Amino acid sequence: MIQSETLELLEWHRLCQHLSTFAATKLGAIASLHLQTPTSLAASQQLLAQTREVYQLETHLTTGLSFDGIKDIGDSLERAELSGTLAGDELLAIATTLAGARNLRRVIDGQQNLTVLSHLVADLRTYPELEQEIHRCIDERAQVTDRASQKMGEIRTELRKLRTQITQKLQNILQAKSGAVQEQLITQRGDRYVIPVKAPQKDAIPGIVHDTSTSGATLYIEPNSIVTLGNQLRQTVRREQTEAEAIRRQLTQQIAAVKPDLERLLAIVTTLDLATARARYSFWLGANPPRFINRQDNDIITLRQLRHPLLVWQQQHEHGQAVVPVDLLISPHIRIVTITGPNTGGKTVTLKTLALAVLMAKVGLFVPAREPVEIPWFHQVLADIGDEQSLQQSLSTFSGHIRRISRILDALATDEQINNASSLVLLDEVGAGTDPAEGSALAIALLKYLADHAQLTIATTHFGELKALKYEDERFENASVEFDETTLSPTYRLLWGIPGRSNALTIAQRLGLKPEVIEQAKTQVGGGTDEVNQVIAGLEAQRRRQETKAAEAQSLLQQAERLYKEVSAKSQALQEREKALRLDQEMAVQQAITQAKSEIAQVIRRLQQGQAKAQDAQQATEALNKIAQKYQPPAPPKAKVQFMPKVGDRVRISQFGQTAEVLTAPDGDGEFSVRFGMMKMTVKLEDIESLDGQKPEPVVKTKPAPAPVTQPEQSAPKLRTSRNTVDLRGKRVADAEIILDQVISQATGPLWIIHGHGTGKLRQGVHTFLHQHPRVSHCEPAEQADGGSGVTIAHIKGL
Repeated sequence: MIQSETLELLEWHRLCQHLSTFAATKLGAIASLHLQTPTSLAASQQLLAQTREVYQLETHLTTGLSFDGIKDIGDSLERAELSGTLAGDELLAIATTLAGARNLRRVIDGQQNLTVLSHLVADLRTYPELEQEIHRCIDERAQVTDRASQKMGEIRTELRKLRTQITQKLQNILQAKSGAVQEQLITQRGDRYVIPVKAPQKDAIPGIVHDTSTSGATLYIEPNSIVTLGNQLRQTVRREQTEAEAIRRQLTQQIAAVKPDLERLLAIVTTLDLATARARYSFWLGANPPRFINRQDNDIITLRQLRHPLLVWQQQHEHGQAVVPVDLLISPHIRIVTITGPNTGGKTVTLKTLALAVLMAKVGLFVPAREPVEIPWFHQVLADIGDEQSLQQSLSTFSGHIRRISRILDALATDEQINNASSLVLLDEVGAGTDPAEGSALAIALLKYLADHAQLTIATTHFGELKALKYEDERFENASVEFDETTLSPTYRLLWGIPGRSNALTIAQRLGLKPEVIEQAKTQVGGGTDEVNQVIAGLEAQRRRQETKAAEAQSLLQQAERLYKEVSAKSQALQEREKALRLDQEMAVQQAITQAKSEIAQVIRRLQQGQAKAQDAQQATEALNKIAQKYQPPAPPKAKVQFMPKVGDRVRISQFGQTAEVLTAPDGDGEFSVRFGMMKMTVKLEDIESLDGQKPEPVVKTKPAPAPVTQPEQSAPKLRTSRNTVDLRGKRVADAEIILDQVISQATGPLWIIHGHGTGKLRQGVHTFLHQHPRVSHCEPAEQADGGSGVTIAHIKGL
């Protein structure tokens, strides 16, 4: 009972109404309005896992989960089980529900990492054959189709034939008796076809009068010539109705046979819709998934920037005031938190916000707080909030509070026996409504009892004696709502570790109460109160200074993060640009190599044609040299000399940190004379630097040039012969490496290595060995005429 009262006090039904607006089906909306709180931690974790996976799925799908076609078919299933006959629209609703459920399962199965949802829809049976049968027999207007049965098709054919005959005869009468009819119109009265006849001319068209106009000037007559056809039409329509009912009854029997599976389907779809509503409501709130903690493991309750969900809704939809978030960081050893401060300062809202956050986490909703969200799983949430005064029951405010607190204590006793004191208790204005001295004593005793029997209690109070409990028992903590004395209004911010101070006299003085009354009140209160208020004011000022510094530090951190992102973005752009330029250069080099190879191949083909002569070889060599010069990259520019001291320059001697004047130019060994102050000394180039920090260019000692040695002119790749060709086909990689090492040590020019294709292991081993060999400058595949990728040309460096 007390838990139901708590939900009412917290306005839980309003949150459920808000949640229901995010449901896609009627069943989901009903389930949202009657949201049940789980009785176990495992159930809450299961619901949170569903919400988290739907949240993930909704972010990946452009349209989110679709519940199109899903209807509330519960009543239809019950009537089918009781041998009733379902109407066409009910049958059509069942078919669309089956299709909608199958589409949901298809979407979930098509996604990855949806363990909980995949397990939920694993046993979903959608009976596509039943859906197809319904659509075969029932059209979009919920009418039985001609193809539903052969008999129905024959009846419909006969009906069309009769209606055509009746219409044709009536058209002939209208044309023949045009002067007697009111207008050229064929209509129906009941299930009989009639034509409008002028009352004075009724004898011109003998028949049965089925209706009369309001004025009496027109009679609606069924001519005698079609009465027999009308009777036949009525009988055929009756046969059609009988056959249609038989078809619907047959479909109803098929549905009744699978009723348990269809009820299971409805339950799964409702669970999915409820999880989707929770995910969409959580997204709308800007909420984050909670993590359930165990306070016995020294975990801290962490709720930063926690907002009241009902106030957020009021702000967004009803243009309410901005929601002021609160921070709740409660250490594991704290059992009682007393919140003090002025009226309308937000103490009660803080209680309700925490309670709703706990309940939202229990039912699988995300919590509107900044990550991380870490709270315990409370078995019960028990609250005494508001005034329970009742004139009918002769209950005062104090009596009403005591009655409710008694029910809370009874519930705690039961909870302690089962769940080892895992309840959250919320008390608003504990001990109020009676003599302050006795109320304060009762509040202290009650809070000490709750410290032993409840996991966490949050209590608001105006009693100053409760502020001192923190210094007597480490399980107690103080908090207060901030009050702005300048504007005489609360800021709705929660301050931890600092009790609230009395503001009654200050407010009264600023509101114009006579000074002598204020002074008299101060003498009645005593000087101790002023001293305590001054201490509290000092603590509040110190806290504000710390918060200001923390805000400045946070601002600097955000600025540093922004600059880091900008630098990272620029660095990434430069890297991408460098990569693109390198790719362009590589492509240009590759094109040049390809063109050079083509020109070299042409020279070789001309040389191979006919009998080779020394003159032809000389011409080919000259052509190859020209090609090499043509595609040889330009030499890099020489590095500029950074700094070289001259006579009269000022330099810095690194060893002494002194500035000196250059007296002589550096000699061949890099030594020269300098003067600083009255002293002269000889220094080396590596010991000094320019005034702007440049190091001097080291002096390279010149050596006598050796006698020129005539070397053969470096030419382009030579011709392939038996001497510069080695065949490794059929060899193992280890044997091939030994052979290659011997051949390369004796080679003086390009080397053609035949390794073939095969499995590719020999080719890969040869390439690895060549790339690591010190005498191999580079490798390339041979021309297609020389074996293509089955032959590798290794270019050998000179000794």
